[in-house]
Amino acid sequence: QVRLVESGGGLVQPGGSLRLSCAASGFTVSSYAMSWYRQAPGKERELVATIIPGGGTNEADSMKGRFTISRDNAKNTVYLQMNSVKPEDTAVYYCKTELYGRHYWGQGTQGTVSS
Repeated sequence: QVRLVESGGGLVQPGGSLRLSCAASGFTVSSYAMSWYRQAPGKERELVATIIPGGGTNEADSMKGRFTISRDNAKNTVYLQMNSVKPEDTAVYYCKTELYGRHYWGQGTQGTVSS
């Protein structure tokens, strides 16, 4: 059974850092593309970053240089390191993958940037 469980969200001040985790089960994260998405209140869900099986990564233009996606194959976990966060980064962050044409999402973790 495919399962994605996000954690690590919370309240952080502007300019601070947050590290989100996505623990996967039922499949191997290193064999599939893994992505982080976010959805802010009143806005559509948007792609944040993706890591592919070969290890290549891509972050959305507005987050390049601040956010980094990575994975730990031994822990079967994907991470999103968020640095220099801004109030506009406040959102629910979701982990997502696609297996055999079906999309799987985690339940999300709330990240709030506020002083």
